Amino acid sequence: MTPKVRIEGVVKRFGDRTVLHDLSLDVATSEVICLIGASGSGKSTLLRCINLLEPIDDGAIHLDGDEISEPGRDPDPVRRRIGMVFQGFNLFPHMTVAENVALAPSKVLGLGRDEANAEAYRLLDRLALADKADDYPDRLSGGQQQRAAIARSLAMNPEVMLLDEITSALDPELVGEVLDVVRDLKHDGMTMLLATHEMGFAREIADRVCFLHEGQILEDAPPAELFGAPREERTRQFLQRVTDAGRM
Repeated sequence: MTPKVRIEGVVKRFGDRTVLHDLSLDVATSEVICLIGASGSGKSTLLRCINLLEPIDDGAIHLDGDEISEPGRDPDPVRRRIGMVFQGFNLFPHMTVAENVALAPSKVLGLGRDEANAEAYRLLDRLALADKADDYPDRLSGGQQQRAAIARSLAMNPEVMLLDEITSALDPELVGEVLDVVRDLKHDGMTMLLATHEMGFAREIADRVCFLHEGQILEDAPPAELFGAPREERTRQFLQRVTDAGRM
């Protein structure tokens, strides 16, 4: 069966520095893959390459068997199918929450104003933000803003979601409400790649966990295997540091 996303031998350089080294990964439809590793290991860069925010220097990225990374490819149709949520919320401060969510379906998908607004309110209700729909972002907590950012991405009806450290900017007590949304997306069958430092959550939600080190996937295994009996010494060292820091 053709994977939903196929990454083949991807190389990404920034100047003289190679950030991704011949990296390959297949992601099946409805599969949830968590990317873990130290800062600078290439997790965020990989997600940005999949969403065509960064051009790759070698290799190929496929979506449903179609190479989306070829030079000159228009990224906009691809980004309509692949949603991405960042560490920062990136909501427009001069728009209400509902207006933020309705903007892209109206401008990009061509939905009428009433239809786009109705969909925005439906999504905000689903993410327990219905009472915040008419507020401006600065009236929301960090967790609420991140849930609004997820709603904005879901408004485009993506087939794949890329989540880049979406809890890293949140106070600890707000992390749970955002992770609950990700649990719901998994239940709905959304294909997801998550870069995360939340090891307990990765253990719970992932179908597979990939440990990245220096731009390569050093280990790729089900969470029980990777966290319980990692094969690679570098993986064991990383997990021990996470445990010592109280992050497991």
